Amino acid sequence: MKKVSILLFAALGTLGGAQAGSFQLPTQGVRQSAMGGSGTAFPWDASSIFFNPGGLSRLNHFEISLQGYMVKPAVRYAAESPGFYTSDNIQKISTPFNLYVGGKLRPEDRLAFGLGVYTPFGSSINWEEGWRGRFVNQSIALSTIYFQPTVSYEINEMFALGVGFVYGMGNVEINKAIPLEDLSGEGNVNLKGKASGMGVNIGLQVKASDKLQFGLSYRSGVKAKVKSGKANFDVPVSLQAGFPNTDFKTELPLPDIFTLGVAGMVTPRLTLQADLSYATWSKYKSLKVDFVQNTDKLLDTDDPKNYKNTMTLRLGANYKLNEFIDIMAGTSFDPSPVPTDYLGPDAVDGTRLSIGGGLSYSPSQKFNIAASVSYLWISPRDGGYMPANFYGTYQVKSLTPSLSFTYKF
Repeated sequence: MKKVSILLFAALGTLGGAQAGSFQLPTQGVRQSAMGGSGTAFPWDASSIFFNPGGLSRLNHFEISLQGYMVKPAVRYAAESPGFYTSDNIQKISTPFNLYVGGKLRPEDRLAFGLGVYTPFGSSINWEEGWRGRFVNQSIALSTIYFQPTVSYEINEMFALGVGFVYGMGNVEINKAIPLEDLSGEGNVNLKGKASGMGVNIGLQVKASDKLQFGLSYRSGVKAKVKSGKANFDVPVSLQAGFPNTDFKTELPLPDIFTLGVAGMVTPRLTLQADLSYATWSKYKSLKVDFVQNTDKLLDTDDPKNYKNTMTLRLGANYKLNEFIDIMAGTSFDPSPVPTDYLGPDAVDGTRLSIGGGLSYSPSQKFNIAASVSYLWISPRDGGYMPANFYGTYQVKSLTPSLSFTYKF
C-alpha cells in the first residue's frame, strides 16, 4: 500500500499576509476595496494601520471604524479525461471583519497610535461528495485574525513614519479521502490545527506637495507555526494499526510584502492612486509535516511547492461629488505565485483580476458610512498537483459586498 500523502497546509500559507492565494481576502478597508485594494500613499482613514502605518499620524483626529464583508466564492473544476467531468464547490458565505481604532488625540500632536483587528484570510472550499479529487482534498476551512498595535509619528510636513507589531492566529480544518486497498472501501482523515506567529508592519508616508503623495510599506510574513495539530483517521479495523490518530507539527516559510504607492490630486475633486506590491513567495519551496507517531503507512511528509515571486498592480480613483458623498472605483491585477504543476484543489489559484466600486457618505463631520462591492475572477487555468498526478482546469469567481461605519472623536 502506498504511503498516505498528506497535502496538509497548502492553504495555511496564507497566514503570512501575502497578497496571493485563493484564501487571501482583499478586505482590509471598505474604501480601499472599492479602489482595487490600493491605499498605501494617501491616508484616507484609520485603515492606514494596515495599508501604511506612517499615514496614521496624518489624521488630525481619533476615530473608530467597524467594517464587515460577505465573501462567497464559486470554484469549478473540469477535466477532459477520462471522460469530460466537472465539479463545483458547495458555496458558503464567509464574513471577515475589520476594527480600526486610531489617530491623534489632538490635531496639533505629532504622535498617533492605534489598534487594528482584522481578518485577512477566512474562507472555505467544500467540494461535492464523492468528487474525483477527494483523495487530494474534500474540504478545507480557514479562519484567521490579526492584532496590530501601531505607533505613528509625523516627523515634519513631508515625512511620517509608522510601525506596527503584528500577532496573527488562525484555525484550519481539512478533510480528505484515503485510497485504501481493502474491501471495506475508502477511509478518510480529518486534520485540525491552530497556528500563530508574529511579524511587523512598517510604513513611510511622504507628502511631496498638496497634490502629490507617496507611500512605502513593508509587511513581514507572519511566521506561522502549528505545534500540536490533530490528525484523526477513520479506516477499516484491519488497517487502523497503520493509521493511528496522532499529533503533528509544521512551520511555514511565508513571504514578505513590499509596496510602493503614489496618489495624485488631479483636480480638487478627483484623486487617482496606484500601488505596486512585490511578494517574496520564492521562499515557499516546500511544506514539511512532522507526525508524532509514524508507521510504515504514515510517514512524515515534505511536499514541494516551488512558488514564485509576484508583482501586483492596484489602481484606484476617488471622486468627491459634494461635501457629503464620495464615489470610488478601482481595479487590480494579481499574478499567481503557484506554478502550473503545483496547483491543487485545496488552494485554487491563478492570475486574479478584480474590479470594484463604492460610495462614501458623511451626514456630519463626525460620522461616515461607506459601502463597496468588488468582483474577482480567475480565468480558467489548466494545471494540477504533480506529486498526486491530479490535473484539470480550475476557475474562480467571487462577488464581495462590504459596509463600514466610522465615528470621529
